[in-house]
Amino acid sequence: MKKICVIGSGSWGCALAIHSAKMGYPVKIWSFSEDEAKLINEERKCKFLPMANMPESIYCTTNMKEAIEGTDIILHVTPSKFFRDTLKQYKEYVTNQPIVICSKGFELASLSTLSDVAQEEMPNAKIAALSGPSHAEEVSLGIPTAVVIASKDYEVQCQLQDIFMNENMRVYTSSDIQGVELGGALKNIIAFCAGVVTELKLGDNTFAALMTRGLTEISRLGVAMGGEHNTFYGLSGLGDLIVTCSSEHSRNRRAGRCIGRGLTIEETRKEVGMVIESIDNIEVAYQLAKKYNIEMPIVNTVYNVLYHNLAPMEAVTQLMTREKKSE
Repeated sequence: MKKICVIGSGSWGCALAIHSAKMGYPVKIWSFSEDEAKLINEERKCKFLPMANMPESIYCTTNMKEAIEGTDIILHVTPSKFFRDTLKQYKEYVTNQPIVICSKGFELASLSTLSDVAQEEMPNAKIAALSGPSHAEEVSLGIPTAVVIASKDYEVQCQLQDIFMNENMRVYTSSDIQGVELGGALKNIIAFCAGVVTELKLGDNTFAALMTRGLTEISRLGVAMGGEHNTFYGLSGLGDLIVTCSSEHSRNRRAGRCIGRGLTIEETRKEVGMVIESIDNIEVAYQLAKKYNIEMPIVNTVYNVLYHNLAPMEAVTQLMTREKKSE
């Protein structure tokens, strides 16, 4: 019987804990918040998933050592900007457990993927990444979902696939951890743009153009950074892009709608009420495009919307009137 540790008590961490518990595994969640831990342990609820109940086999603690000791798998599910600091807090307690990165984003200071950060901090650790079209709200309710788990270690791929796959979650494997991570991180930016487009009431044609050309930008940068082209047309690329752009479950899309209404970044963060990875990562993608000399007009334009007061409708006009191209 595998014992699961989940680092992070947000919506995705709790959804993965619920899925693991329903499969029969004892689960320990680490939370930075005493209030969230108390809510999980005493009321069997997650504040971010009001429709879901937390099974009795889930226990939440604010003690990192207690959370990790005696477990077989670690699921790391904190916001990307806290990834390294959180990893440093628990790496001394890790024995031989695979660390599965379930966060989607980059480290701003180094422009690194989270697996690169993990490998830097823990050179001998078994690192994997889980991604795909998987809203926490739906996973927590057992709605059928397909994801991909990537690792350079084939045995780790197979082990994690066996542990987490059931009739409600189909798990594919991949060796392209870089591509899987990049698809999951970069699609949040396009989903943010999708929210802007929705708020501007621009219609299906605009939406389809954004998603298609957005995927082109994602794959361009992703391949330049070492990902495999086909990965970006799989679950962690195209799949995650579709679900995040199209659904009101998506906090990134909701954030884009706020900006489309004229709210500031701080007002948007307050209204959404959760970490918005797209806003945190638009600057990273902008810097990476310059670093790798990759043409990313959508990323460049939304960067100007956020940080140089470009009006959203003017941004659309700028994109539509760029120089002529062949596809």
